[in-house]
Amino acid sequence: MSVSDLDYMLQQYAEQRRAHDEIVQPDEIEVLRAYQAMLAGWNARSAEEMAAPFAEDGELIGFDGSEAAGRQGIHDHLAPIFAHHKTPRYCAIVRSVKLPAPGTAILRAYSGLVPEGASDIDPKLNAQHSLTAVKRGGEWKIALFQNTPAQFHMEPERGAALTEALRKLPSASD
Repeated sequence: MSVSDLDYMLQQYAEQRRAHDEIVQPDEIEVLRAYQAMLAGWNARSAEEMAAPFAEDGELIGFDGSEAAGRQGIHDHLAPIFAHHKTPRYCAIVRSVKLPAPGTAILRAYSGLVPEGASDIDPKLNAQHSLTAVKRGGEWKIALFQNTPAQFHMEPERGAALTEALRKLPSASD
C-alpha cells in the first residue's frame, strides 16, 4: 500500500462516515495510519516495517491462528515468512474505527490478498481484521491485530459481495 492507498482508504472511510452525518476524528485518522503502515509493511515483505506500528508489548494473531507477542517477537515471526515465501499483497476496506475510551481504539476492516503474479484477489484469502490500538506518548500503536478468515459459510452471497467490493479497490489491481 502506498501513500495513495492511505489517501484512498481515508477517503472511503470519510465518505462512509459522512453518509451517517459523522465527522472523522483526528485520532481515527492516526489509527488508520497505523493500520495502513502495518499493511504496507506486509506488502513490502518487510518484517521490520510491519512490526514498527505495534506497541512494544503488541500482539499479532495470524490468518492461520499463529501468534506472536512483542514488537520484536512479531518481527521474528514474520522475518522467515518473508524470507521464504512470496506473500500475497493486501487490499483493505475499513469498516469502522471506534474510540471507546480515551487512548484506546478498535478498528475493523475487511481485506483481500492478491497472490504474486496474479491480477485478482483470491477469495479464499478474504479476511476480517480486528485491531486494537492504544495511544502512548501521543502516538497510536497497535496493541492487538487479529486476522480472521472471512468465508461466510452460511452466507455465500455475503462472501461474494465482499469479494466484489475488494476487487473494486485500486490496490487490488496494482
